[in-house]
Amino acid sequence: MSADLTADGWTHAYSGKVRDLYIETGIADLAGAERVLMVASDRVSAFDHVLSPGIPGKGELLTTLSLWWFDRLAGVPNHLVADHELRGDSVHEKIPDAVAGRAMLARTLDMYPIECVVRGYLAGSGWLEYREHQTVCGVALPAGLTNGDRLPEPIYTPAWKAPLGAHDENIPFERTVELVGSKIATALRDLSLEVFSQASAIADDRGVILADTKFEFGANRDTGVMTLADEVLTSDSSRYWDFEAYSAGGENRLASFDKQIVRDWLSANWDATGEPPALPPQIVEQTAARYRELIERLTRS
Repeated sequence: MSADLTADGWTHAYSGKVRDLYIETGIADLAGAERVLMVASDRVSAFDHVLSPGIPGKGELLTTLSLWWFDRLAGVPNHLVADHELRGDSVHEKIPDAVAGRAMLARTLDMYPIECVVRGYLAGSGWLEYREHQTVCGVALPAGLTNGDRLPEPIYTPAWKAPLGAHDENIPFERTVELVGSKIATALRDLSLEVFSQASAIADDRGVILADTKFEFGANRDTGVMTLADEVLTSDSSRYWDFEAYSAGGENRLASFDKQIVRDWLSANWDATGEPPALPPQIVEQTAARYRELIERLTRS
């Protein structure tokens, strides 16, 4: 459930599976808003269902990690705007106390309808496709790779962002050209690969492997500049592995710092019909611990 922020001058405009968007009271809709308050909830989703209960503290952890990454990608324009201002001799926080720690104040952009996915390793649905066709999202790969192998070089495998209620669809690069034009499609690909390279190097220095991730970009409405938006390099948008566990091999080498624990439990305890069962306390805590561990690993000095 979204928070009631009307007393703070914000009106609820949209809710996704995890995030709630608010616009300033008096603005008609998101299209007419110059800025938006993005609030990350503790909700957790899997297999197109929002599950119960949520993961305590998840919204704050996701926001903290996004902000940390935005700071380290200083050369890449992003959608953040100042969340405080000086009034006389005091600092005024623009983010309401009720959502402090799990909200970002962002510039509204003209979003591109492309999820910019970059894969540095063979994993997940990519591994399943590779076993059948020796491709990932239609990109041909060398023979002989195994689950979890590092790819010869990162590959860009975009997806079309489907309307609300529909499934996103993996598409070839040529289809992105049809959707947004050759110049923008090429820029999205090149910038995604560049950001992935920067982030991978930072993660490597902290003993963490960035296996794959997805980015979203939009155009600044005033300047047209391509701008990094939404969450970035979080546990919900990325697959991270522990370098030591990966190098040692064994059954835990591909244990990720995300909600895979939830997916695995659901797969073993739900037949995918009707509403999914409530998550047991131990699964909730194990998942929360993995989110916390990633932040501790990445952000420690």
